[in-house]
Amino acid sequence: MNRFAVVFPGQGSQRVGMGRALHAEPSGAIAALFERADAVLGMPLSRLCLEGPEEELNRTENTQPALFLVGMAAWEALRRELPEPPVAMAGHSLGEYTALCAAGALSFEDGLRLVRRRGELMAGIAARVPGGMAAILGLPGQAEAICRAAAGGQVLEVANFNSPDQIVLSGETEAIERAIALARERGGRGVRLRVSAPFHSSLMAPIAEEMAAALAAVPIAPPRVPVIANVTAEPVSAPEEIRQALVRQLAGSVRWVETVERLRQLEVAALVECGPGRVLTGLAARWDPPLLAYAVDDPDSARAAAAALRAAN
Repeated sequence: MNRFAVVFPGQGSQRVGMGRALHAEPSGAIAALFERADAVLGMPLSRLCLEGPEEELNRTENTQPALFLVGMAAWEALRRELPEPPVAMAGHSLGEYTALCAAGALSFEDGLRLVRRRGELMAGIAARVPGGMAAILGLPGQAEAICRAAAGGQVLEVANFNSPDQIVLSGETEAIERAIALARERGGRGVRLRVSAPFHSSLMAPIAEEMAAALAAVPIAPPRVPVIANVTAEPVSAPEEIRQALVRQLAGSVRWVETVERLRQLEVAALVECGPGRVLTGLAARWDPPLLAYAVDDPDSARAAAAALRAAN
């Protein structure tokens, strides 16, 4: 069986209807997870996932717990099919919380409350600071230069190092627009992302103290499998270390390129993405050589991924 890691997507992967096939799984066990989420948050989170409306699902304070829920549902479907655990786990931004929960460091209930609070705090920043994010493609090694050239005295920073040829910038709206135009001038592409705030930039720093308080209020256990942190691209295990990494993550870059390289150092041969969309699976194809990657968002894809892993030498 291939040595594999399980990874969880972040904001931007959401869509109305996500989790529908998981919710309908015949045993009812995964549907019960959706019901628990509704009870914990006192809101119809499962209905937002399954039916929308899209505008409500895309509100940051709803998107984050919704993606956490569907990621955990997909992990539950995959876990049942696996003869052995993954070598490691990781999550992109919000997905780091899902990874920690799947690895046993956080309870489902605490993880859900934390990402709801994280979303609320981030939404507060979005209401005060006009900003956003943009993916820059086809210009490897030019992230910092584009930031310097396009900032114009405003905040513009590298939020995500996603793949060797894809970075994401975060900052104030006008600076983001200048960066997109500059990327095109230099022969690359700039794409505005479907997010409402300048995540993973210094503009998020004002909410760090409140997020730290929320994290301090919940028990955290050492994960049962290594979880690679976004801000260090290294495994985190001690509870206080995990708390600090999650606080730093708010305004720090997601070092996904280094995270994948760290997984390779652990001799991981394949990634399994649990949750809606194919963002992390798609990024895996950008490596040279490309990584094997499987996306799990329903019971059938969970069975197919587990079968492929078992069949690999």
